[in-house]
Amino acid sequence: MAEHEEQSGGIPPLDEEAAWAAIVAGYGQEPPDPPGSRPFRPIENLLLPEEDVKPLPPEPGPDAEPEPPAAPAPALGSSVVFAPGVGMAGPRDHSLSEPDDEDPAAAEEGHFVQPEPELPPADTTAKFAWLAVVGGPVLLLLAVLLQWDMTWWLTTLGIGGFLGGFATLIARMQHGDDEDDDPGRGAVV
Repeated sequence: MAEHEEQSGGIPPLDEEAAWAAIVAGYGQEPPDPPGSRPFRPIENLLLPEEDVKPLPPEPGPDAEPEPPAAPAPALGSSVVFAPGVGMAGPRDHSLSEPDDEDPAAAEEGHFVQPEPELPPADTTAKFAWLAVVGGPVLLLLAVLLQWDMTWWLTTLGIGGFLGGFATLIARMQHGDDEDDDPGRGAVV
């Protein structure tokens, strides 16, 4: 490598050859721990007592003066100042009050039981239309699984029943042209 000149400010140049030689010589070695750090302990030894635990101070004799108790360390977050009127209790500290067993009406207050929905009564035409929509494909599936001869009446009954029942259900659907409902008026009490 070329010789480097001394940099301004009186700092000698870095000897690159010596730096690379130190790196190559120390390759594969673990660097020393920083001062004051504790050595790594594998997980199997975490529950074992540490070797560098300081022993308890010796008990003072009867003629020694007792030391004054040290001031307690401030609690974590003790520098937080709350607004006036805000206590230390939070929303997770809330507990429900127990209901009175004397008044059964008060115990049931606030308990909502959803009623069973009432289905509208189906008329005969709708029942037969649903039977045709479901029964047509089931009839064709049975014919294939049981290896029946696919005659013209079986095919017509399966495909025609499905298409006729589907068309009947679509034709009988309620249209959205009801004059009874006026969505522009908002909630009606």
